[in-house]
Amino acid sequence: MGKYAVVTGADRGLGFALTMELVKEGYTVFAGQFLSDWPALSELPEETRDRVIVLELDVSDEVSVREAAGRIAARTDRIDLLVNNAGIAGNQEGNIHGGLDYERLQKMYQVNAVGPLRMAEALSGLLLAGERKLVVNISSEAGQINQTWREGWYGYCMSKAALNIQSNILHNELRKHGGKVLVIHPGWMRSYMGGTLSEHGAISTEEAAVGIAGVIAAYSEETEDRAHPAFRDYTGAEMSWT
Repeated sequence: MGKYAVVTGADRGLGFALTMELVKEGYTVFAGQFLSDWPALSELPEETRDRVIVLELDVSDEVSVREAAGRIAARTDRIDLLVNNAGIAGNQEGNIHGGLDYERLQKMYQVNAVGPLRMAEALSGLLLAGERKLVVNISSEAGQINQTWREGWYGYCMSKAALNIQSNILHNELRKHGGKVLVIHPGWMRSYMGGTLSEHGAISTEEAAVGIAGVIAAYSEETEDRAHPAFRDYTGAEMSWT
C-alpha cells in the first residue's frame, strides 16, 4: 500500500522542499497551497505530478481546513503523516516601547499555533486509519521558554511556545491509538517567513528539508512508547522544551 502525507504551506520554501523530499521517499503528498499565484506547485517535474495533489488551504480558516480535509478523504481512506509546516512571522521590531502590531500577533497565533490543531482535528479519522499515525509540527527554538534571547518577536515566540504545548497534548491523545507527535526546529533558514525570501540564514530550505525528512524517517521507525513527543532540530539533535 502507498504512503500518504499532508504538508501545509507547501507553496514555497521549506514546505515545497519537504514535499519534494517526501515524494522521493515514496509518499503521495497532499500539498496545501495558500498562494494561488505562486508557480512552484503548478510547474512540478513530469515524473512527480501524479504524486503531488495540490489543495487550496488556509490553516487559519476553519472552512478552508474542512474543505481540504473533505477533498483528501475523497482520494484516500488514510494518511500516514501530517506535516504542519505553514507559518508566518513579522513585526519583529515591535516591543513595549511601541510598534506592537496586535492584529499581526493574533494572525501569527491563528496560523502558527491554532492552525496545526485545526488540521489534526479535521484529519484525525484519516490519520488514525494510517499506519504511522505521525504528526510533525514545525516549531522553532523561539518557542523555548528559558532560553529566549530576543527583546521583541512577541507574536512569533508566543505562537511557537503555544504550538509546543499543543504538541504535547496532542501526543497524549495520539499515543493511546498508537500514534505520536514530532516537533522540529528547522534551523536558521533563508526562507519566506517574513513574506519575502530572506538573505539571512545559515542554511537553505532545501538543506533543512533533507535533514528533516531524515529525522521524520528515523522517528517513524522508533518503537519506544514516549511519554512526551520528541523535540529535535533538522540534524536530529535533541532540543530542550525550556
